[in-house]
Amino acid sequence: MTSTAEEYDVIVLGAGPTGENVADRTVAAGLRTVIVEAELVGGECSYWACMPSKALLRPVAALADAHAVAGSREAVGDRRLDPEAVLARRNSFASDWKDDGQVQWLRDTGIELVRGHGRLAGVRTVTVEAEDGSERVLTARHAVAVCTGSRPVLPAHVPGLATVHPWTNREATGSPTVPGRLAVVGGGVVGVEMAAAWRALGSEVVLLVRGHGLLPRMEPFAGELVTDGLRAAGVDVRFGTEVTALERVDGTVTLTLDDGGTLAADEVLYATGRAPRTADIGLEQVGLKPGDWMDVDDSCTVLGVDGEWLYAVGDVNHRALLTHQGKYQARITGAAIAARAQGRALDTSRWGAHAASADLAGAPQVVFTQPEVAAVGLTLAAAEEAGLRVRTVDHEIGAVAGASLYGDDYRGRARVLFDLDREVIVGACLVGPGVAELIHSATVAVVGEVPIDRLWHAVPSYPTISEVWLRLLEGCRG
Repeated sequence: MTSTAEEYDVIVLGAGPTGENVADRTVAAGLRTVIVEAELVGGECSYWACMPSKALLRPVAALADAHAVAGSREAVGDRRLDPEAVLARRNSFASDWKDDGQVQWLRDTGIELVRGHGRLAGVRTVTVEAEDGSERVLTARHAVAVCTGSRPVLPAHVPGLATVHPWTNREATGSPTVPGRLAVVGGGVVGVEMAAAWRALGSEVVLLVRGHGLLPRMEPFAGELVTDGLRAAGVDVRFGTEVTALERVDGTVTLTLDDGGTLAADEVLYATGRAPRTADIGLEQVGLKPGDWMDVDDSCTVLGVDGEWLYAVGDVNHRALLTHQGKYQARITGAAIAARAQGRALDTSRWGAHAASADLAGAPQVVFTQPEVAAVGLTLAAAEEAGLRVRTVDHEIGAVAGASLYGDDYRGRARVLFDLDREVIVGACLVGPGVAELIHSATVAVVGEVPIDRLWHAVPSYPTISEVWLRLLEGCRG
């Protein structure tokens, strides 16, 4: 084994969107930065999550929109999606699982790349093991940022699970063929999105949920409307159901259920949560426990480590497991690293330049299922748990003119949470076709803490779906 030693200002572990954005910010601040990556540059989002999954789901929404309007409905008739074309388009959005373009972006930006598995080896020190067994030792003058993301979690004690080779999000977004029968275990975001996508591509889909509702972290009505939408699309949604054993024989997977029944499928997708990719990155070398989420402050500085040199950004810190929030944290962290390198004090006050305040107060999320769900800020349950005095204002989105023009028999629902003491909106949830493009206005209202009396003067254009905001603001004003 050969070993070389090299010094940088900043070392970033993980070249997903979060790591790329940390490096982009530190290089822009004049700090020599290197990214360490063992897989594809661009990370989970580019190849196995956000981009390929949305490429699968966009045709589903486009065809549903066409079927929802008289005139276009007759034009498309009973036509279904063309799986070959959809999968080819998906492949293009995943760059055919090649990272040449992302590597070129690193070069153009001035970010150096080291291929291999990086591990912390002490204070501001990282060792990188390449595929050929050689080792490089990297040291950082200022900071090391861990941006290694998260991985899917499979249940530990389901007999036969390992031997049937279940799908995770990677196989679900990257399969080259459409399975005839797909069983999906889990009612969270990955479960409902992939159930919608593969059903539209022709699979017979059964969605098995241990609890009694979909999307349990969102407002209950969101899960109810998505349940209705998936069932209308032909997905067999079953609640209160647990898989107790699995077996694959001659290509068919047999799932044994807790009621004693069985289910046959060609593939089974487990969408049952995420865990941090921290088991083998040397956390024990800096006094942390391998495999754990990394606790951080609002500037993403790791807690429990002496000095202010180690950062954990994105999924790995468990603040908000969303690509856009990881990139947001990266912008905050990059600014914090640059400030400390220049000897400047950090502004970690709420909404300060070095505080990722939106993670806790204004993180938006879109679920691209049937129908779409978009939310930002607090749910009613979270607001009540926080002790806030809130008023819920709900409105049927289909009742506004823009929605009826968008689609015949448009069905959807909007809710905002109005803080009675501060007179600002602290949360919003919208469900219905096309609501993904409405959520940023809610995000601005929540993050900006815009007083309701000023929002009243933000006039929505007529006739658009956004006119629902007028109805919601009327409810807030009483």
